[in-house]
Amino acid sequence: MGLELAYFYKKVLKLRIKFRMVLKQMLEDVINFTEAPIDGAKFTEECRNELEQKGVVTLHNFLKPETVKELVREAKSHSDLAYFTNSTHNVYLTPTNKALSPDHVFNRQLTSSKGCITTDQIPKASKLKKLYFSDIFKKFICKVVEETDLYEYADPLSSINVHYAAKGQELNWHFDNSKFAITLLLQAPKGGGHFEYVSNLRNAEKNEMNFEGVEAVLEGKTKIKRLDTRPGTLILFRGQNSIHRVTPTEGEQERILVVLAYNSQPGISLSEEARMTFFGRLR
Repeated sequence: MGLELAYFYKKVLKLRIKFRMVLKQMLEDVINFTEAPIDGAKFTEECRNELEQKGVVTLHNFLKPETVKELVREAKSHSDLAYFTNSTHNVYLTPTNKALSPDHVFNRQLTSSKGCITTDQIPKASKLKKLYFSDIFKKFICKVVEETDLYEYADPLSSINVHYAAKGQELNWHFDNSKFAITLLLQAPKGGGHFEYVSNLRNAEKNEMNFEGVEAVLEGKTKIKRLDTRPGTLILFRGQNSIHRVTPTEGEQERILVVLAYNSQPGISLSEEARMTFFGRLR
């Protein structure tokens, strides 16, 4: 009986190994596993430690060069579907507080402008969806951000977005509402389009907004950090307490960026207000 049980477990282990190999092979035309071995325990732990210490992980050459070219062509072929916004917001992405003066930093309005296509507008066979729904990729992200599971948005718009920023368009200073954000840069502009941030400027968990520190950033009195990004780079960023922005695009070549969004619980949709603001529709 003992030998039979040992044989059974050995066979199950072989099947699990074979299954993992098949899953990896399905992603080998998307991810550069030489530069980013996300199926490896050591690499995953290094990324987890870096995110914990710095609040950001930057993986250059995450996508294969041919995949970047393919996804740029795909994004450009669907850019006519993009919904463009030119909106104002405060850095906290909340409504204004009438109890505070109009010139208070909490109520100061900044302008952001970009175009966006939604999950349902991305082809079913796109490598973006292949990556997003991959068990290997989700398992890697789970371990790095220390979540048990990750789930797509329940609405058909919010899980994968492709953002377009033409000349003069920007994403202004803000804090994220989510615990982490995942982005993939597909095309960099000739100038501008820099990701800049200041780490740990507030403590959202304790409702400490740090108005003085935020005002110093907006007035250009604080030293900021800038990420080195290039096409094919994956960025995993904790932006809930770190203020950040993308500077205006310079030149005629637009910046093309992909946002991969997950939830820690199933059945969650982006709010109707946010969907109307960012996508111009609910479904």
